[in-house]
Amino acid sequence: MNVSGIFPALITPFEADGSVSLSGMKHNIGLYNRTGLAGYVVLGSTGESVLLSREEADLLLATVKESTAPGKILIAGTGAESTVETIARTKRAAALGFQVALVKTPYYYKPAYRAEHFIQHYHAVADASPIPILLYSVPVFTGITLESPEIIALARHPNIIGIKDSSGSIQRIGEVVAGSPAEFQVLTGGAAVVYPALTVGGRGAILALADLLPEKCVELFQLFQHGRHEQARQLQLQLVGASKLVVSENGIAGLKFAMDLRGYRGGVPRPPLLPLHEEKKNAIAALLGELYPAAARV
Repeated sequence: MNVSGIFPALITPFEADGSVSLSGMKHNIGLYNRTGLAGYVVLGSTGESVLLSREEADLLLATVKESTAPGKILIAGTGAESTVETIARTKRAAALGFQVALVKTPYYYKPAYRAEHFIQHYHAVADASPIPILLYSVPVFTGITLESPEIIALARHPNIIGIKDSSGSIQRIGEVVAGSPAEFQVLTGGAAVVYPALTVGGRGAILALADLLPEKCVELFQLFQHGRHEQARQLQLQLVGASKLVVSENGIAGLKFAMDLRGYRGGVPRPPLLPLHEEKKNAIAALLGELYPAAARV
């Protein structure tokens, strides 16, 4: 399974009454289908997956599967705190037509966890999974970083095909690429480091920013693929500022607001997350006005 390219970490839109908006998800997928995105990641951190019920998660998976254009790769976030629940969610995603599972590290019992816990957990999931597994290291949310030695050890499993590394560490990406089998695919989760990640052997990225700026994220990847490095570097610098303001500083609320300005269905996050404060909106609108002069209006 080749998962190179740019994937958006899809947001979950909600209706005014707080329920999941399946029509909003269909609308967004319809727009993304027209871009060069390699596929879609559902039920990740950006999708507020920890705030969804199992029933809502299944509905979202089914809706994305139904709405996706042919040729796009579908990746489902299936990580849970227990190994048995992670396996169950992974099998469910496979049954709903998803091709790859993105499995975050368990984190609740962090003081007790060591490398052996993660290796055993991921081996058990990969052994039981009918679809390939992507490891998912997202220390900003879990407080746990998969380090290079354990990633390299897990990379030898035939059903573990890669990792989404959201640590932002280019050194770690380089170490993993150098120490893993050639077919193991490293994807960055940081929009600010896509270009340097590609230069050390990364295969692509899974990005929250690709929800908002899919064309520019795809353009960066394509510029690199065609050896147009100075243009890729300049575009990367542009994305650094956008990622910092929209995603890093304002989180899911900022991303959803910005998506509304571009014609996507963003809306507000699910409580206890809060909508974007009014004073933050003008800065995001101004940024989009610079990137897309005719497209961003409050």
